[in-house]
Parts: sequence; structure tokens; C-alpha cells
Amino acid sequence: MPTFTALTTLPGKDKAEALGLALEDIMPEPTGVGVFELEDGSGLWEVGAYFTESPDEVALALLAAAHGAQPFAVSELPETDWVAHVRRELHPVAAGRFYLHGSHDADTVPATATPLLIEAAMAFGTGHHGTTKGCLEAYDALLSQGVVPENAVDIGCGTAVLAIAAAKTSPNPVLASDIDPVSVEVALANAAANGVAGRVRCVEAAGFDHPDLAAKAPFDLVFANILKGPLIDLAPAMAAHVAPGGHVILSGILNEQADEVIAAYAAQNMRVLTRSEIGEWTTLTLIA
Repeated sequence: MPTFTALTTLPGKDKAEALGLALEDIMPEPTGVGVFELEDGSGLWEVGAYFTESPDEVALALLAAAHGAQPFAVSELPETDWVAHVRRELHPVAAGRFYLHGSHDADTVPATATPLLIEAAMAFGTGHHGTTKGCLEAYDALLSQGVVPENAVDIGCGTAVLAIAAAKTSPNPVLASDIDPVSVEVALANAAANGVAGRVRCVEAAGFDHPDLAAKAPFDLVFANILKGPLIDLAPAMAAHVAPGGHVILSGILNEQADEVIAAYAAQNMRVLTRSEIGEWTTLTLIA
């Protein structure tokens, strides 16, 4: 079955969300609509839709003009077995003591490594993204310094790679949270696949907004691999939930955004221990 995409950009969240809603009403109906802020400092938002039949390009042009957006770029995607493609293209990733791999590469795990199994179907958050690798390397550095967390949490956990890494290297169970209920299910499935089902608990929550998170605070290690805006918004809650002397590992930050994130956390009396870059992404290790 062919898949068509229609993508455009325009300034402003409200205008972008309004265009996204309008897209849902055109014919033929899209199978999905997404609205995302571009993390390049431009202030632009991307609005996109997926179709299983060729979209009405006249209707799209009228919508773009009515909402002050750029003309839609319409493309037909090739029919591809994406899981098989990703499996071929994604190779194991070494990040300090951690070795992140799919089941098809299980026989390549070094004897001294801590293996993290995430299947290719869950490509975002597998460690092939610079933010996840950066967080794993930052955590490995803390472990190498003798810092072993007693009470860790992974905020915005996605596939739960970071929570699983903590569960395999720290003495107590690890708590994780994500705003997306599907991510919660994926996190629990990945924990089971890694043999730590009883050591990773995942709840559906925005940030720290859950009674289980409140009950377990303060944490001595917090992972938050999300995006600049949510990280900045999270800074006061982070300060309220981290133990004095506790560590915070942050990523999802473009290199040029790092100073802004650092300033938000400095205002909460957290200081930077390390700052690293992988490609265009920065990872920060802070201490409360």
C-alpha cells in the first residue's frame, strides 16, 4: 500500500495547531497528522499528514494559503519493510561499559559489556541517536567515579534504555515515566526483554506529576532525555525532586541551546559537572 506525505512549515504554535486540526477534515482523510516545533531556533513549526491515497493538492494549497503556511510538499514514500531496513542499517553501539544492540546482533556482545537489548522496531531511543548515547556515556562516567545510584528515575523514558542501564548497574529498582501510554508499554516490554522486569517500574506521567514519583523522591539520579523547552520548564520540579548532592543527566539539547538550559538549572542551584557533544547534540551532567 503506498503512503503519501504532505509537509509544510509556518511560524507559531497556535497557527500550526489550527492547521493540523483543519488537515484532519480534508478528503481523502489523512491517516495521521503531526505538529512539531523545529528545534533549530527558527521559531517555525512543521505540520505534516500521511495518506494512503494521493491527497488533494488543491485542497492542501488552499489550506496552506488560509493559514499563512508554506505550500505543502507532497511526496510518495516507497513501499519498504522499515523494520528490516533499520535492522540492516543500525549497528550495535558501545557507550562506555554499555553495549546496545538488537537481537540480530546478540552474538557480538563483548564478554565484559553490560548489554542493552532494544529491537530495531523501536529505533528512537535505541542509542543510535546522539542524545541517548550521550546519556549512557555520562552515566558510565559517574559509575567509573564510584557514583552508584540508590534511587534513580528516568523522566520521559521512551524505550527505557536509560532506566534499564540503571537497573543493571544499581542496587535498587528504578522508576521511569513517560507522558505517552504507548511508551510506557514499550518500556515495560523492553525491561522484560532485558531481564529486569521486576527492577524497572514505568508510570504514565508528565514530568514528575505522579504520586509514585512524589513518594519515591528525592532521587539521587535523574535522567531526562527530552527537549530544550520541556527541560527548562522542568527545572523547578527537578530541583524539588533531586536529593542534595544528587546527579542529573540531561539531553535532547541542541549544542546552541545548551547555555540556555544550563542557565535555567543554575537558577535552581544546580551546577554543571560535565558537558559533552555528539554531533549536534549536547549532554549535561549536573549536581544538585
